[in-house]
Amino acid sequence: MNASFRSTHAHSFNAAAAQYAANRPTYPPALFDALEDLAGRPLAGARVADIGAGTGIATALLKSRGAHVLAVEPGEGMAAQFRRSVPGVPVLRGDGNALPLATASTDFLTYAQAWHWTDPARSVPEALRVLRPGGALALWWNMDAQDVPWIAAQADRIKRHFGAEHASKSGAGGTRTELAFAGAPDVPAHTHRVVRWSRTVSVDTHLANVGSHSIFLVLGEEDARAFFAEERQHLLEVFPDGLVEEVYDVELIVATRP
Repeated sequence: MNASFRSTHAHSFNAAAAQYAANRPTYPPALFDALEDLAGRPLAGARVADIGAGTGIATALLKSRGAHVLAVEPGEGMAAQFRRSVPGVPVLRGDGNALPLATASTDFLTYAQAWHWTDPARSVPEALRVLRPGGALALWWNMDAQDVPWIAAQADRIKRHFGAEHASKSGAGGTRTELAFAGAPDVPAHTHRVVRWSRTVSVDTHLANVGSHSIFLVLGEEDARAFFAEERQHLLEVFPDGLVEEVYDVELIVATRP
């Protein structure tokens, strides 16, 4: 992903922060159980910095696990929504390539749906600088479960509409575990786990969730409207009651600083 593409798509969220907060999926408790297991330490009582925190979906869950959390968010619109969604948690402006955090100051650095917007050549050394010895860098993404037939069919429609090279809803295609540390000067030792979960939402919520991804946010309004009108019909054929079961595989990567 080149720098111009990364910047344009990453900042596209600021104008749609409320849509993002209202419709994006959360994360299951099993994800945080897996994170603690792979990191070998509890979140309760830990100092955690949630980077690229967006509207605070993951931050709020980390706080509920008993962590002492602060957030880092580059976008003005997202940071404003964060303050409304997670009052009382400090949010600093900055990004993963140049963290506004002291050296050896955190037990966990977390990136929920955010690491792919960074440049690992810069973000990996920054993460290792900010983590305390034994601290954990945790990266995760809610990924559509492609073995579910309706989800695979929707992905094919998105590919046909945008072209395969731009068709990932997150703005960065490929397998996370293969790409996560590409370009880093030193690849940290890391482990990986997949956590499956699902939620049932209305067709409207599902379409708003899809529309909150960067490839749709940078699409012209008329083109997006036409795509979603057609997509609604496809979904109602599969879900005639208007309730969509979204199935996710959360891809979790945890690297521990020596």
